[in-house]
Formats: sequence, C-alpha cells, structure tokens
Amino acid sequence: MEAHLQVGRPLNLNTIADKAAFISANTRLRPVPLVPEITIYVADEAVPLWHKTEEEIGEQGLPPPFWAFAWAGGQALARHILDHSELVGGKTVLDLGSGSGLVGIAAMKAGASAVTVADIDEFALTAAALNAVQNNVTIKAVATDLLDCAGDARWDVILAGDIFYERDTAARAFDFLRRNAEHGAAVLIGDPGRSYLPRDKLRKVASYSVPVTRDLEDMEIKQTAVWMLREFALDDHAETAAALAAL
Repeated sequence: MEAHLQVGRPLNLNTIADKAAFISANTRLRPVPLVPEITIYVADEAVPLWHKTEEEIGEQGLPPPFWAFAWAGGQALARHILDHSELVGGKTVLDLGSGSGLVGIAAMKAGASAVTVADIDEFALTAAALNAVQNNVTIKAVATDLLDCAGDARWDVILAGDIFYERDTAARAFDFLRRNAEHGAAVLIGDPGRSYLPRDKLRKVASYSVPVTRDLEDMEIKQTAVWMLREFALDDHAETAAALAAL
C-alpha cells in the first residue's frame, strides 16, 4: 500500500548501491491522477518491478515495491490536504508509512512548515526524496519504524495513507495514531476500506473517486475516504482548522 511499516526480516539492500539510479531507470515520472499538480516516479506494473528488484539484489521474497505506485488512500489524502490547506498550513507534519512521499509532498505544497516522511523501506525513502525534488519541496526522511517508538518526537499533524492492510501492522499503527492524538496531534487517514481498517473507531470526513491501476486494485476507480479518529474528531473542518491554529 502507500504505507510500508514493517517486514519480517532485514533486507540486504546494499547490493543496489545507487537506489536513485535504479528507481529512475525502472519507473517513469507521471502526474498523480487525482492530484495532477504533483508528479512522482511510478512503475507501469507491479510484478515486473518486484522481480527486477529481487534480481538486482539477489534475494527472493522481498516486500512489494509499495513506493512505486500512487495508492488510493494516499491520493485521496493528498487531494484533501491540498483542497483544505488550513489543516496543515504552518504545521509540522508526519507522513507515516510514506511510500512514494506523495502525501508529505502534498502537505508541503499546502503550506506545512516542515514534513517528515517515515518508512522503513530504503527504496521508499529514496523515491520520496526524488519525488520531493521533482516537486520543488523539501522533506525530512526517517528510516525508523516509529510504531513502537516511545520517543519525544511530536508533530502537529499525522497523515497516514493505506496503512490498514495487514492485521498486526494495522493494530500497531492505530495504537501509534491514538497515542499521538492523545498528545494533541491531529490525525487524518486515507483509506478505501482495506481489510483491517477499524471503521468503528473512525469518522469519515470526505469521499473521493480515485483513479487507480487495474493491475493493483482490479478496478479503475476506487471509492476512497478520508477519516479521523472518532474519539478525537471535531464537527467539521472549520473546527479542526481552528484547533490546529491554536497549537
């Protein structure tokens, strides 16, 4: 998905010394369908790139190249942020499980004071850096798995696209988001209804019809929502923006 938060074992990625060159050679710069003002490096198909990565590294069973696609949740969240810039304007923002960096880039374009993109996949962080350059924004990349992190890092806003696709990761991600919301962070989630989305704990704030790749989603348009944590949700965007302005 847009997020790549954990893997079962460390990967030997050092065998591809120049990840930026690998990404540039195996993807193409394209505007994001729902967010055409942002251009990112994307693959035409998932499986060939996946196999190419395994071939170059010489290791089988690698995680899919989540970073090489604009997933539905990330597209919806990026569109929402750009259309409601008051949600991130002047704020510090975390793009959790950032993948391509699309959501973080959108936050910078919407006026965030600083954006951190977090992903444990080194390819994702390289792709996010390349995509940021293409879109004339600056982001900070963090390779740490933040979900169990009890550090002092705090952000005004946390954005998470497509993170509820695997049971254990979904549970850890929700706990992380809730902990940060308790410390005052505003949390926005982009998700089309993945298997482990905790709908009963969320409130839908917007819906989008997102153009997606049939190769990935078995459809060309995916209905996708932006969500807030129900426990911390305000009545509307005006109240949310007012709360953020007070931070």
